[in-house]
Amino acid sequence: MKEFEIRADYTRDTIVVYQAYNKAIAKAAVEHQKFSAPFSFSRMTWIKPSFLWMMERSNYGQKSNQECTLAIHIKRESWEKALRMAVLTSPEKRVYPNPENWEKEFSNAEVYVQWDPERNIKGSKLDYRSIQVGISRHLIEEFNEDWIVKIEDYTPLVKKILEFTKAGEYDKAKKILPVEKTYPVSAELAHTIGSMM
Repeated sequence: MKEFEIRADYTRDTIVVYQAYNKAIAKAAVEHQKFSAPFSFSRMTWIKPSFLWMMERSNYGQKSNQECTLAIHIKRESWEKALRMAVLTSPEKRVYPNPENWEKEFSNAEVYVQWDPERNIKGSKLDYRSIQVGISRHLIEEFNEDWIVKIEDYTPLVKKILEFTKAGEYDKAKKILPVEKTYPVSAELAHTIGSMM
């Protein structure tokens, strides 16, 4: 694995990203196939294509207000639009030789990219990273109205995987994980998001 590359569950037209919410937000999102109250449209929302990184973040749905895991299928063209607009959350030299340029871009950014250590089924850090993308409040309405194709509730799947891992049956857990593969990006886009290494 390269240290910085996108891995995701995707088709020709869509890519799956994950978010975790409380039951009220998740139930409304699945019912309406869009986010609605009590979801907040006035703050940033982070989307993550790595299922296991999401599991680490929500502790398999055991953290407060992260009990429900949603698989949000969004248009690939929208995902790539977000990546083109993105600014890294830190001034990585491989992308921003001049830190002042990063400061200017970061202060005006509508999309943020952060690379965090990927996790395995046991929650251990791996030596390669997973991308998460922050959608600012300026783009959330567009994300909700135009980007989303389908919202699925993966909470039952998460609970099943958690049962297996608690019992030490990691092979069984792995068999039901979403299948993720390397997501192709152009050289220009790879430079923008810092994945060209």
